[in-house]
Amino acid sequence: MASGQEVHMGVSYAVGLPNVGEFGDPRTLLELAVAAEESGWDGVFVWDHVLYHEPDWPVANSVVALSAIAARTRRIRLAPLMTALPRRRVQVVAREIATLDVLSGGRMIFGAGLGSMDREYAAFGENASLRARARRLDASLSVLADLWAGDAVSRGEPVPVEQVSMRPTPVQRPRPPIWCAGRWPATAGFRRAAAWDGVMPIHTDYGRGTIMPASTLGEIRDLIATRRNGMQGFDIALEGRTEPATATETIAPYVRGGLTWWVEAMGWWRGGVREAWSRILAGPPDSP
Repeated sequence: MASGQEVHMGVSYAVGLPNVGEFGDPRTLLELAVAAEESGWDGVFVWDHVLYHEPDWPVANSVVALSAIAARTRRIRLAPLMTALPRRRVQVVAREIATLDVLSGGRMIFGAGLGSMDREYAAFGENASLRARARRLDASLSVLADLWAGDAVSRGEPVPVEQVSMRPTPVQRPRPPIWCAGRWPATAGFRRAAAWDGVMPIHTDYGRGTIMPASTLGEIRDLIATRRNGMQGFDIALEGRTEPATATETIAPYVRGGLTWWVEAMGWWRGGVREAWSRILAGPPDSP
């Protein structure tokens, strides 16, 4: 970590829930989220897919699920992580997230990325090229921020808007935090994230049950800090797996590397819904 950079003094803990497979039942997502709040977790973050690799798996709508969760909880932060924003109509997303922020009393975080499945674009006639998706993502984020600020917005391609303003605006001002996805060692996603409020990195060599080295997280932090001239007001979220007895020890080096949100990843690869219940009810780690 470069000298002179701010060190975040605390970390928050969220539960990460897929919206596919056995987690594709919105009632299950709601029950797990309520249990997470009652068990002391700080957030519940839900995947955003409309299709999945296994075509016969159920897929729940993340916005509908988060609406139910917002109505049944009072404290935890909520987020779709990550919304494949280029395949969404920006005006619909603006309304959805603003409405969810009002419904939840200002607890929403908005996560956005290119999306991990080309088929979610191509199967519906959308341009699946990464270049087109990146261009649309950047334009959509800019439009969202202005709409949530209550400004009158006009834009040209690739996201045309003609003199539109939206009410109500979100409870949070100037808007809900925007986190972006990044896939290390490629740096484009991290450069994008540096312009907003947070990042959730993954690594091409690590995933599902494995976590990138803490030293890599430090490299990511340094890259973003250089582009932002510091890390004030910026979140770094990392998804991984812990066991209750060793969770604090597992997370500690990442906190020292700049982590502000630990996302405990639930899924079919670690025992499914049954294991999710067990880990959630055990509660979050103690802060290092």
